[in-house]
Amino acid sequence: MDADLYDEFGNYIGPELDSDDDEEEEQEQLDEDDQQEYDDEQMEDEPQPMAIVLHEDKQYYPSALQVYGPDVETIVQEEDAQPLDVPLIEPVKKKKFQLKEQDLPDTVYSMEFLADMMDNTTLIRNVALVGHLHHGKTSFVDCLIRQTHPTYQDNEEKNLRYTDILFTEQERGCSIKSIPVTLLLQDIKNKSYLMNIFDTPGHVNFSDEVTAAMRLCDGVVLFVDAAEGVMLNTERLLKHAVQEQLQITICINKIDRLVLELKLPPQDAYYKLRHIVEEINGLLTLYSDDANPQIVSPVLGNVCFASSQYGICFTLKSFANIYNLHFGDVNIEEFSKRLWGDIYFNTKTRKFTKKAPHNSAQRSFVEFILEPLYKIFAQVVGDVDASLLDVLDELGIKLTKNEMKLNIRPLLRLVCQKFLGDFSGFVNMCVEHIRSPLDNAKTKIDHVYTGPNTSKVYEDMVNCDQEGILMVHSSKMYPTEDCTFFQVLGRVMSGTLHAGTDVRILGENYTIQDEEDSRILTVGRLWIYESRYFDILFDIYKLKGSVELCCCILVADPVVAFCETVVETSSLKCFAETPNKKNKLTMIAEPLEKGLAEDIENENVQIGWNKKKLGEFFQTKYDWDLLAARSIWAFGPDNTGPNILVDDTLPSEVDKGLLSSVKDSIVQGFQWGTREGPLCEEPIRNTKFKILDAVIANEPLHRGGGQIIPTARRVVYSAFLMATPRLMEPYLFVEVQAPADCVSAVYTVLAKRRGHVTQDAPVPGSPLYTIKAFIPAIDSFGFETDLRTHTQGQAFCLSVFHHWQIVPGDPLDKTIIIRPLEPQPATHLAREFMIKTRRRKGLSQDVSINKFFDDPMLLELARQDVMLNYPLL
Repeated sequence: MDADLYDEFGNYIGPELDSDDDEEEEQEQLDEDDQQEYDDEQMEDEPQPMAIVLHEDKQYYPSALQVYGPDVETIVQEEDAQPLDVPLIEPVKKKKFQLKEQDLPDTVYSMEFLADMMDNTTLIRNVALVGHLHHGKTSFVDCLIRQTHPTYQDNEEKNLRYTDILFTEQERGCSIKSIPVTLLLQDIKNKSYLMNIFDTPGHVNFSDEVTAAMRLCDGVVLFVDAAEGVMLNTERLLKHAVQEQLQITICINKIDRLVLELKLPPQDAYYKLRHIVEEINGLLTLYSDDANPQIVSPVLGNVCFASSQYGICFTLKSFANIYNLHFGDVNIEEFSKRLWGDIYFNTKTRKFTKKAPHNSAQRSFVEFILEPLYKIFAQVVGDVDASLLDVLDELGIKLTKNEMKLNIRPLLRLVCQKFLGDFSGFVNMCVEHIRSPLDNAKTKIDHVYTGPNTSKVYEDMVNCDQEGILMVHSSKMYPTEDCTFFQVLGRVMSGTLHAGTDVRILGENYTIQDEEDSRILTVGRLWIYESRYFDILFDIYKLKGSVELCCCILVADPVVAFCETVVETSSLKCFAETPNKKNKLTMIAEPLEKGLAEDIENENVQIGWNKKKLGEFFQTKYDWDLLAARSIWAFGPDNTGPNILVDDTLPSEVDKGLLSSVKDSIVQGFQWGTREGPLCEEPIRNTKFKILDAVIANEPLHRGGGQIIPTARRVVYSAFLMATPRLMEPYLFVEVQAPADCVSAVYTVLAKRRGHVTQDAPVPGSPLYTIKAFIPAIDSFGFETDLRTHTQGQAFCLSVFHHWQIVPGDPLDKTIIIRPLEPQPATHLAREFMIKTRRRKGLSQDVSINKFFDDPMLLELARQDVMLNYPLL
């Protein structure tokens, strides 16, 4: 390279060169530079014994890569790079999601005695405490815990919430899980009974937890707030208990609200309590199918009154026992029967009469029960120093000076507890009106057991035979404190469960013919579940669960499910041919009679009935002709689906033998079609499909399932589309409780969301109003927040699914233009819902008839000049 051609900075100063020469020279220069770099690297890699190496460049020890290899990552940590408050090796963090007692708390009974009581089934009661939200179930259990656990009697002002073991429940003040607790309680005669009590959630969204508890119990105690009365979930739980064939008792809780909050006179408080009892009896009569439904009444002893906040619980019999203790020689049974209803006490004759002796006479319940309670409340809350001691002396209640210095609420609680005693009245009610596991065994087994009633297993379970075949009914699993495995809660129906025994766990889909849904596991240990602790006398049964707790859970945006239905009969007979052109099915679709879909879903009619019974049901209730009623093939999309497939063919026109040979394939295609409708792949509802004609090939090879099933599905779709299809949306039943001045705001909020009010009535004996309404589920998002904003937080609402209703408008009307981000008029809603649902599922915007109509069917439509709103593609 000529040095004269470049200056001292390396810039070219020679004559102009051609572009090709420049490129060649640049390439040569690059090649020379690359060669020079390669030579330098080789020289560095070659050992040079005479080379001078600086001190800091010398390598005295092998590198980490040379020692551990390329598969090990090494990290060099410099000094003081980590904060001083962070340990070099962090301790293992133990995850904890719920409250658990570290040590066994003290109880007024021994655990050995409790375990021995389990051998006597006549002294056991399995009870579920159910009721509306915030009606005092958990607080009531707290009273029982304080009564049996001296550890928790010291600080009674603190809200214990013993059965709310999850941290989430404690933070929100609302029960989420059904929690069992086993206690040893005594009745009025001081006889001990083993009470297995379930504390259940009151929110309608956790009804599955209540169902799991009911399945293991023999009876329920329905809690009702004395001020609020019967609410939405109260009615639902009452109906559910009747369906589960459970014994029902009532606890009217929070009676202190009648005195301290509503300030009702004793006479009005009695009317309020009687109204609650009569309303519950009306619901029992409505929901019961028996000629003699259950009746609840304080006189019968299956109604108790309580105030969990002040430790009060009594029945008429337990209150009569208080009079017996104070005055002596009182017939408790006869006296308690005269403490309810229109019965008066004549002070002159010292007799009870049904006619008031004078105009100012009070009913016996008011005179002997309410007025003493009112006086105690008035004395404690009103003037403690002046006359309280005199009143307490008359009642035989002694208080120390320190106790007299307590605040009003703990003092009132203490006085009420000393006056009314423990909760023996509640125990007496459960013992007398809820059967023992042995007495209720046959009713329970007949309701939950699906096997034959002539087997040895059935006999052992009915007799609660401890030496019989082991059968355990499990409906609930509870995670451990760190949620690494589950503990199974079960009720032993027969036999004896031992630790280390191999048992077969039967899943929900287990059948004798298909045992796939079952596993053989070994019983670990057995415990008595005590909410926050376990009885250490027994081992526990563990079922290992997933330990993959650190996984991400993606929560999808809320969506609303729709249904598809028809409002008219198909305008013409729709047919479809199999791909081999050797079979042909003809159907029409029409709407079902009103109420029939609900009867199928509620299993009031079952496809498994014999033809005679099935025919009588449809003939008597829905006026079907007997031939059509006995020609029902299937319900769809499953055995409780709200659609019907009917064979309406005539023997003179169709070969019934060939048609019966492909019945299963046609039913499968019908159920497939009703599971995913043609409008937006939502289930079809409230539709009857009739088979009018069928041409079936004689050769079995030509009428296989691969030919018939998709053809049956297509003819279901075509018949559906020719019967004026419509969309259906779910409607929620909403119950709002608010003060009278907030009722207009509730109406305003409902009107903005297409809701309408069905009932608006005041709560008897209360300043509150109850508004019952229906609102579309798609418009219910944010409803509660909007309602509380408009009422300054004074309104409280709960909502549950109620029914399906047709969306206004034609979903197939292509003249409707859906404008984005604009509210649509009512007649455009069906079209909007269909298009947006199809887009969400990745479908085309409109329904294509090429998927559902065969070419011969399209020609038939063209011949009859039928106008369709569907695109061909």
